[in-house]
Amino acid sequence: MLVSLLVLYVAVTTLWPLARLFASAFQAGEDGAPLGLIVSTLSSRSTLRALAGTLQTALLSVIISTLLGVLLAFAVSLLKLRTRAALTFLILMPLIVPSQTMALAWIELFGAQSPILKPLGLAPAPGSTNPLYSIGGIALVMGIEHMPLVFLAVRAALRALPADLVEAARILGIPPGRIGRGIVLPIVMPSVLAGSLIAFTAAIGNFGVPALLGIPGRISVLTTLIYQRLNGFGPAAAGQVATLALLLALIAALAILARNLVTTRIAVPLASGAPFVLRRAAPATEILLWLVVLILSLVPLAALTMTALLPAIGVAFGAETVSLDQFRAVIDNQTVRRAFVNSLLLASATAGICVLVAVPLAFLSVRRRNIALRLLDIAIEAPWVAPGTVVALGMILAFLKPLPLVGVSIYGTMAILIIAYLSRFLPLVLRPVAAAAQSADPSLDEAARVAGAGLVRRILSIFLPGMLPAATAGAILVVMTALNELTLSALLWSSGNETIGVMIFALQYEGNSTAAAAVAVLSTMLVLLLAIITTLASRRLPSGTLPWVD
Repeated sequence: MLVSLLVLYVAVTTLWPLARLFASAFQAGEDGAPLGLIVSTLSSRSTLRALAGTLQTALLSVIISTLLGVLLAFAVSLLKLRTRAALTFLILMPLIVPSQTMALAWIELFGAQSPILKPLGLAPAPGSTNPLYSIGGIALVMGIEHMPLVFLAVRAALRALPADLVEAARILGIPPGRIGRGIVLPIVMPSVLAGSLIAFTAAIGNFGVPALLGIPGRISVLTTLIYQRLNGFGPAAAGQVATLALLLALIAALAILARNLVTTRIAVPLASGAPFVLRRAAPATEILLWLVVLILSLVPLAALTMTALLPAIGVAFGAETVSLDQFRAVIDNQTVRRAFVNSLLLASATAGICVLVAVPLAFLSVRRRNIALRLLDIAIEAPWVAPGTVVALGMILAFLKPLPLVGVSIYGTMAILIIAYLSRFLPLVLRPVAAAAQSADPSLDEAARVAGAGLVRRILSIFLPGMLPAATAGAILVVMTALNELTLSALLWSSGNETIGVMIFALQYEGNSTAAAAVAVLSTMLVLLLAIITTLASRRLPSGTLPWVD
């Protein structure tokens, strides 16, 4: 019965929306030709232009992500640094801070009225177009945003590097540079490729950066084309946008398949041993690292904060002009306050329900191994690895019509947002709980079963207490991610159901950059507060739960 309930949950939140998406894409054309809708949509000029823009920006961003991620991972993992933990947290900041907030921060940094570059004489000329409104600008911001994905993959490989390999090379007199190029880099290359493919998957599904940088610069990508088609034509364009979403899903699936091939066919297992760590301090390198990391993570946020302290764009930053008026204005704005309340409710409800689902699912995955649970696990991963636009469109197609039996449509309500969030963010809780369940002692459960304890009692009294730290950490990660979510919300929100991400995007799109900056700063402070609380509690969490804590 428990397995049946979990299957029903996944079917409602994941399988049915994706099935409706695929069914809408495979409709006949206007002339009745089979697959005519797919053929006409994919052959249109706008689709080809958006596909080219998607691949160009994604590939360029992956190059940036890979270069930065590999260099930073090598430096943090192989050098003796006194501030390793702080550096790691700042390197991961672009992953923690929401996509649209990072995009807005870089816009303010490189704009003609940049509060940081203008006093230095480095800002663009007044009236000129922001240089980030281009393919290169989109690739730069997405490359920095997805750099932590490559960093995490390469750092994990370097931390598992056996010390005896490097020590043997040093005994033979091989120079350090050649050791790095000829021994260390080939060993971690599969992880570099895997991280790069993850960054590529994230790039093709990114909506916040292309929306804030690409729409003003007339750079079309698939995610923004789907958004514009739905905004312009509504549900009438469902078949066309379903085809575009299917194209996005196909590209993402190919990237995931390539990543799996890399990890299974190219990666070579190494003998276990003591990890390699250099014993020589590198103060000059550490200073350089701090400079690079501050530019990548904090300088744009500083520009965003300075913009939020100004009364309007174009006003010079100074002691006479700085005020908290924009923060007061957005806090007094009823719509903004409602967006914060909605996002907090959505994030909290999603985290709580995900815990309720993840705990029994992890219990069954450890105690009852069968093909149904393995297929369920694969289905749960699909909305997380698929672009968010694909998930949102599936929700629209699945829940646009009134629900059977009750005759009520949840489209345009908070309910469809909750279902979309539950579908997308469940893996964030399930993965740490499942990892903790693998290391749990099964003898306690067996003893309780012999004593006659029922399944529900065993889960609540024996299994849950041991999983609580991992479940709590996963719930906090869900809240941090869902608070400023934009990709799903941009397609599913309605009047009265605004979210923080939607408000930031809407204010910037309307040209109210200072108000958008103020909302972005407040939301970033909220996320960072959660990150600090989680870090302080990290001693009670399983090792590796928080990526910025060793």
